[in-house]
Amino acid sequence: MIRRRHFSGRVLESSLGLALALGATVPLRAQTMLPPADLDRLVARIALYPDPLLGQILSASTYSDQIPEAASWSDHHHYLTGDALAAAISGDHLSWDPSVQALLPFPSVLETMAGDMNWTTQLGNAVLAQRGDVMDAVQRDRHKAWDYGYLRSNGEILVGNGPFITILPARPDYYVVPAYDPAVVFLAPRPGFVVGGAISFGFGISIGAAFRPWGWGGVRIGWDSHAWFIGDHPWGRTWANRATYVHPYGLPRYEAARRVETHEQIGRSAREREEARRGHGRAEEEHHHH
Repeated sequence: MIRRRHFSGRVLESSLGLALALGATVPLRAQTMLPPADLDRLVARIALYPDPLLGQILSASTYSDQIPEAASWSDHHHYLTGDALAAAISGDHLSWDPSVQALLPFPSVLETMAGDMNWTTQLGNAVLAQRGDVMDAVQRDRHKAWDYGYLRSNGEILVGNGPFITILPARPDYYVVPAYDPAVVFLAPRPGFVVGGAISFGFGISIGAAFRPWGWGGVRIGWDSHAWFIGDHPWGRTWANRATYVHPYGLPRYEAARRVETHEQIGRSAREREEARRGHGRAEEEHHHH
């Protein structure tokens, strides 16, 4: 056994030397591990999102290079909802990972991610390399928002305050995108500050059965086990297997060259963008389709 281990080591050493001699690129660099304080700041802007939406965002962030194109598609198809949107996502033969496609009903979320690619890439790398630490950071932020009185159940979310703070939709299949300032809700309120208005839950999206193929309806987070499930399957993409991991969605996968466009593209207006950014309800505007 000792000689076999020695022999294996020699083979590995020789193979590495040969690869270097041939000019091959050997992936020796490891992902930089972030300390807790940095992780707390990194996840602050999404820590108070409902658990299912948060799980989808964490998964999609590991494909950060696909986010900008997805954000553009989502923006230009924002007028589609429900079954029509699900049909468009399928019909256009989109090549992005299904975890990215799962966020297409949320143009404001993808706009936030695409608008700060340094943050999105750093988040994705942290999820890949230190998932448990990322999840612990979310919990630390949530406990601060709870302890200071900002985070409470309301008509849109149900907040569970156990050892782990959970945030779930109050209405099945309706997911709010909260709007808040991390510089406010994770700090003690100044005297006289009305904590009830610090988080806006007025903007949300209905995600029905048509979106089950993208994991919706089967997204849950196991905070105690540092795991989350997409489509009832544990998400398993890590820094080590990032080049080969394929999550079992059961959706067809398309090459970019096979993409088609089946709908008119209409970008959101400045008013619609601002309403979503401020956490207000979807602005109803008249769009003319030809």
